[in-house]
Amino acid sequence: MVVVGAWEPAAASDVDFTRDVRPILSENCFQCHGPDDAARQANLRLDTREGLLERAGDEPVVAPGDPGRSLLYRRIVAADPEERMPPPDSKLVLSPAEVETIRKWIEGGAEWREHWSLRPIARPEIPRVSRPDWAANPIDAFVLAKLERAGLAPSPEAEPFRLLRRVTLDLTGLPPTPAETTAFLADQAPDAYERLVDRLLASPAFGERMAWDWLDAARYADSNGYQGDRERTMWPWRDWVVEAFNRNLPYDEFTIDQLAGDLRPGATFDQRLATGFCRNHMINGEGGRIPEENRVDYVMDMTETMGTVWLGLTLNCCRCHDHKFDPLSRRDYYGLFAFFNQTPVNGGGGDPQTPPILTVYRAEQQSRLERITAELREIEVRLRSRTEELAQVQTEWEVRRRAELEQTAWTMLHPSQAAAERQTLQVLPDGSVLAGGPLADQDAYTVAAPVRAGRLAAIRLEALRHESLTQNSLSRADSGNFVLTNFRVTLQTPAAPDSAETAVTPLLFRAAQATFEQGAHTAATAIDEDPQTGWAVWEGRIVDREHAAVFILREPVAVPPGSVLTFSLRHDSPHVRHNLGRFRLSVTAAAEPQVTVGESALLAALRTPLAERSPEQRQLIRGDHQSTDAVSSGLVAEQKRLQEEREAIEKAAPKVMVMADQPERRPTFLLERGLYNQPGEEVEAAVPASLPPLPSEAPRNRLGLAQWLVSPNNPLTARVTVNRIWQQFFGIGLVKTPEDFGVQGEIPSHGELLDWLADDFRSHGWDVKRLVRQIVTSRTYRQSSRVTPEHLERDPENRLLARGPRFRMPAWMLRDQALAAAGLLSPVRGGPPVNTYQPPGVWEEATFGNKKYVQDHGEALYRRSLYIFWRRIIGPTMFFDNAARQVCTVKVVRTNTPLHALLTLNDVTYVEAARALAERVLLSDADSDARRVDQVYLRVLARPPLDAERSVLLAGLERSRREFERDPQAASALLAVGESPRREEIPAAEHASWTALCLTVLNLDEALTRE
Repeated sequence: MVVVGAWEPAAASDVDFTRDVRPILSENCFQCHGPDDAARQANLRLDTREGLLERAGDEPVVAPGDPGRSLLYRRIVAADPEERMPPPDSKLVLSPAEVETIRKWIEGGAEWREHWSLRPIARPEIPRVSRPDWAANPIDAFVLAKLERAGLAPSPEAEPFRLLRRVTLDLTGLPPTPAETTAFLADQAPDAYERLVDRLLASPAFGERMAWDWLDAARYADSNGYQGDRERTMWPWRDWVVEAFNRNLPYDEFTIDQLAGDLRPGATFDQRLATGFCRNHMINGEGGRIPEENRVDYVMDMTETMGTVWLGLTLNCCRCHDHKFDPLSRRDYYGLFAFFNQTPVNGGGGDPQTPPILTVYRAEQQSRLERITAELREIEVRLRSRTEELAQVQTEWEVRRRAELEQTAWTMLHPSQAAAERQTLQVLPDGSVLAGGPLADQDAYTVAAPVRAGRLAAIRLEALRHESLTQNSLSRADSGNFVLTNFRVTLQTPAAPDSAETAVTPLLFRAAQATFEQGAHTAATAIDEDPQTGWAVWEGRIVDREHAAVFILREPVAVPPGSVLTFSLRHDSPHVRHNLGRFRLSVTAAAEPQVTVGESALLAALRTPLAERSPEQRQLIRGDHQSTDAVSSGLVAEQKRLQEEREAIEKAAPKVMVMADQPERRPTFLLERGLYNQPGEEVEAAVPASLPPLPSEAPRNRLGLAQWLVSPNNPLTARVTVNRIWQQFFGIGLVKTPEDFGVQGEIPSHGELLDWLADDFRSHGWDVKRLVRQIVTSRTYRQSSRVTPEHLERDPENRLLARGPRFRMPAWMLRDQALAAAGLLSPVRGGPPVNTYQPPGVWEEATFGNKKYVQDHGEALYRRSLYIFWRRIIGPTMFFDNAARQVCTVKVVRTNTPLHALLTLNDVTYVEAARALAERVLLSDADSDARRVDQVYLRVLARPPLDAERSVLLAGLERSRREFERDPQAASALLAVGESPRREEIPAAEHASWTALCLTVLNLDEALTRE
């Protein structure tokens, strides 16, 4: 088997330190003799040049050229268990080949090199090859050079239809349509393939395909996670990602916007929205959690996600101690932590709209809000102008208004008084009155109050405290208690305009709606048609409580201008003889939700001298003046309508969690053992010491960090990004461990190619589409994926790239392929997530019944997989091989477990897609079964079937016809799967038979594989 390494040996020796030696030391020695100061034994460090070349006592650790004098070599070959390294109790044993590698390295001069990923990116020379005509671009030259050194030859180009399906799936996540297949196969121009690639890169589906892997890395979901798993609205950020890929936002800008868009000078709305990337972490809303513990967890998640996505380093290893293998200290970790530690998030609660948040409006909503704002500004200008005009006649108006109100002021009639002696009550500044007095048994007094409401819906009567009343009581009564019963209400309305006669209407209330607020007792019965029922407040000695009753009318009553409410009140307590209380009346109009106060408060304000009026009284008078002015009242009404419309739009718009820094700096500490409540030494925001420093002029915030990540001096970001994009198209990266570019990760299979691509990507403006085009137009990518016996033996994982990529498609792509081939796929892009088919009880089981799955219907069932609602604690069941999105994931997981087959053969989506595909071919112009089979293959596999394949499928079709004709119920049951309508003119047995055939084709290995 060919050994796959990073670079060719740098010296004449056959042993290369980077490729051969450091992995041995890392695996067997670094735990005790590596970067971690706390874990280091014998004060011996083997991860640095200085440590390897220093002396341990009188002996050199490594004596270049002389293994016998090298303590390192003598200890690994020692026969005595007490001397041998690694020690026997570590369970680590060097193989004879590894021991020989160490010996040869020392003998060859013990050359030491910095870890490959931390070296500056230098653009390698494009190698010369013996077949320059095969190399379509520099990628091919690097690949071919390595193949030639290994004695292998590249594979021929894949057949056109396979290449078409491969690149279409890779760039859009969808299969080619029959029309696209026909057009491409007929195009004989030399640049037909390149033009195909350009068309696919320009497709809106490109952004949707690219976004999926980014959402896995960004741990995107539509809920918080943990036990409560509350829903959140982060989908506008998801749509931003799709759009960013489609408009080919340069990757350096893409990086800065998502990590620090809010800190950019003059940050745009989109740049602030982009920072939702950082807030995609889980949120713990479980009871008993300590907010600060949550907050620290969130900042750690942001820090570690940044480390994985842009640095390819396992920063989480440094939460508690220095890294065991990589040159990363705990101080380095908390230096990076400090950049994210300035958010105002406090960690409290599980609210999915935890500030800072950004309200996201659709284009039409934004346009309407802008118009509303302009209209409100115009109304404010007109109101100010009208207010100035009214101010000129304010004094004159007040005189008239006071006289008008005093004619209908609050009054009280004592039983001993004649009607003509009705007493005008004192109106207090808050609109309340003092009413009542000595009463004999069964006596009652009547209080009358003016009311202005178009249609009366309810009244509210409050008993309030006053300094003139008995201490700690609501009345001035012998007992200190306040008791009222037989509370009767009438509405007195003028019989005609300017008439002194009145019409009296007893008001009837709904008993079930009479409510008592904070009373010590409630009445046994509420007001209804029985005149003996009443309202009572028994206050006792409870201080500072409000006592009020709200009575809702059975039917709203029209209230003409000049109407008065009268209340007949009496006490039924033998020990109460003097019953003076303070009351306040308010009413609710049927057309308005708020309570409107009776006019007595306005009269009290008008009676108050101008200099003594409170701000509330001034506002009350000003509002009444405006309300009596037709121009002002019309403007106010329109202002209120627009404000309510604005509030409705704002309430309906999604709120996205984004980033911001708090005004005051939050200090950052080294946390002992990573515990939030064990702070140690304070640290400042800084980048790891083993990487190039942050420029002195750079801001010490997230913006400075983001700019440093994409700076020319950073050796990691371009390499990590190029590798992940390569993985997307070849199934495995040039570095097999995309999450770990440290010494425990894999060395690149093609180190020079990785560096050339990284440098080229960076030097051409971080152009993602250009990089993708380079990869998919290379001869390397276009090779046939057919595996020869020699390839299988010498390079089973295709790390040398002697053939084209072939791997199982992810579950999300399989679903989209089935819907697209069947003609069911919805063209709707973006927007809130949807709930498609899912077995019952899944959410309920995972959330102890707290979350109920409600399936959508219609078009929403057929949206692209990207738009399906993602519950974090139990992801969509059809995505059996996807990351859980609880943490950042960049390593692709592929599976062919039985669950895979169970889903694609039985899930509603696939069975329905097969039914819809069958219907399409049965209603097509194909005039034979053979031609219909050809159409099924064309839609799913972009090719016609082989004769042998066609024969097998036609034989199966005949068996299905016989079975479904014998069992029509089985045919009906199969055709009932899924909600899309069926064309009833197709015979059920025929439709079911073709459904079975289409489901078979959708489950062929070739259909499930991208090759």
